[in-house]
Amino acid sequence: MHSEWREISVQTADAINRAKREGRRVIAIGTTALRSLESAADEAGVVRAESGPTDIFITPGYRFRVVDGLWTNFHLPRSTLFMLVSAFAGLEWMQAAYVHAIAQGYRFYSYGDASLLWRPR
Repeated sequence: MHSEWREISVQTADAINRAKREGRRVIAIGTTALRSLESAADEAGVVRAESGPTDIFITPGYRFRVVDGLWTNFHLPRSTLFMLVSAFAGLEWMQAAYVHAIAQGYRFYSYGDASLLWRPR
């Protein structure tokens, strides 16, 4: 998995931690935001303010600590980002979504059609 630069400010970390304490959902806009938040969280899900690269590789079986929803495009099948969304929403769910997307002519990759995914509870 490639490394990405991220920066989480004190204000952002505080807002996310407050939302989690209050039982509200945290929605990442894009896989970079999801990777950034998950890599900045401790085991209890508390997000730290920090900056620097993240090379977190999220695959099925990963235990999400922070993010409840993910707004992202349709990633190329058999890619590391497809593994990430499969870890997030479930492999069977994502496979079904991709069958639908292909049948309907959705576009894939960076300028493709988007989806809002929820982590199963």
